[in-house]
Amino acid sequence: MMPHFLLSNLKQARSALEQGNLPKAHSLAMAVVAQDARSAAAYFLLGVCEITRGNIRAGKDLLETSVGFEPSVEGCAQLARVFLLLRRDADALAALQEAESCLNAGKESDAITRDTIGCAYSRLGMHTASLAHFEAATRGAPSNAAFLYNWAVALSFVGCIDEADKAFEALIARAPDNARAHHGLSGLRRQTPERNHVPRLRATLARAEDPEARLLLGYALSKELEEIGQAKESFQFLFDANKAHKKQLAYSIEQDEKIFGAIEQNWPLYAQAPVNNAPVEAPVFIIGMPRTGTTLVDRIISSHPDMVSAGELQAFPIAVKAASGVRTRLVLDVETIAKAADKNLGMIGRDYIARARSHLPAQGMRFSDKFPGNFMYAGLIARALPSARIICLRRHPMDTVLSNFKNLFATTSRYYDYSYSIEDIARYYVRFDRLMRFWQKEMPGRILEVQYENIVLDQENITRNILAHCGLSWNDACLSFHKNSAAVSTPSASQVRRPLYRDALERWKQHEEALMPARRILEQAGIAL
Repeated sequence: MMPHFLLSNLKQARSALEQGNLPKAHSLAMAVVAQDARSAAAYFLLGVCEITRGNIRAGKDLLETSVGFEPSVEGCAQLARVFLLLRRDADALAALQEAESCLNAGKESDAITRDTIGCAYSRLGMHTASLAHFEAATRGAPSNAAFLYNWAVALSFVGCIDEADKAFEALIARAPDNARAHHGLSGLRRQTPERNHVPRLRATLARAEDPEARLLLGYALSKELEEIGQAKESFQFLFDANKAHKKQLAYSIEQDEKIFGAIEQNWPLYAQAPVNNAPVEAPVFIIGMPRTGTTLVDRIISSHPDMVSAGELQAFPIAVKAASGVRTRLVLDVETIAKAADKNLGMIGRDYIARARSHLPAQGMRFSDKFPGNFMYAGLIARALPSARIICLRRHPMDTVLSNFKNLFATTSRYYDYSYSIEDIARYYVRFDRLMRFWQKEMPGRILEVQYENIVLDQENITRNILAHCGLSWNDACLSFHKNSAAVSTPSASQVRRPLYRDALERWKQHEEALMPARRILEQAGIAL
């Protein structure tokens, strides 16, 4: 049994860590290690100290030492979180499985640890697995708004809409100005004149001062106003929210245009790069501009009994980044594109498959990857994964502009900085269109382009074309994609749980005057409208 004074040191070290006093926490934990070199609890605290200081790899080593001496729920949970930060998803999943073993053995855990486990599962796309942990966190700390929010979001991802509604409402009752809760609640279902949150959203927005809160509330209010028939006022709230947010970004569309240019300029090098020991796996990549039907096609394909969806993976961009050896802030930039151009593409393909495996609910099954931004990498994918199938979604250019402008993407992701300006989206679309025509010219027949509107108007024939391109036999379940019970974590979650509907077609015409700047840019680029 550990001496009393060492137990006291550990207790004081944990208290100091919780108060943010890292030097004291580190000193006390080191004093324990000096007396007991196998103290798992001390190494755990030292690891968390290092992670808090930003020394992620050093913290990871200390946490591994801790769980090596004595696995604990919180040690494994923190280790999983660190592995995710290091983009080591397979190791994160192994740490989560060890945490589950500890729980099954009756080892103690607290609310923050259960929330950490839930967040780690969510990052891996395993939303069903996250539910029990988020629920446990809310039971352990019922007044914690962050825990309740995470549970509500997880419920929405797995299609438990009524339960998610209750959880969001419970959070709003505790924290009336919680903008994330209002935004999440608004997105659960289509609002009606008889059932909506417009008056409450107006009042909450009027009180809000924080820029991010105003952004979230502005989007929520805009969505609900449009759905109850107030299109003009809806667009004004949307325009104001996006304009205010764009002012805070250090972004110009020229940054993305340079990336498009670098891809095209470096393609001859990629086209001649070696492809040694390429994987034999045949994943299906669903690419395109966001909000153009990529989730819909993913649900159609993953409704086939021979397929499973891996969700929106960052695995291919990360595999390219790792191969480039470039340590810049962004996953995709001009330097990364240039440095990866002479690497063995077979190695990139194998790395991708290895990274994707930890996101698959059923090992060994063929899978789809619906990260839209993979359109940037279409040529590399085609060479690095010779058996892969690629489907590019297209939608009317003006509806594409509008749908990108209306959707609040992850504000922490730099992929979507273009989406807060009508003009920027139009210019981005121009470059997207040019790049897709470039890929079709360089790789004729390799990419199946599918028009979203055609799926809506001719569902069965287009579904047959999609399945044929993927090398899949016909299956009636693909027509009933809305019955697919798999989790959905994208903004399309509520839409793809409905049968096909036509009310999203030509929606841009409701805002034709406001969208005129985009129309001029598209027409000047020669894009047919």
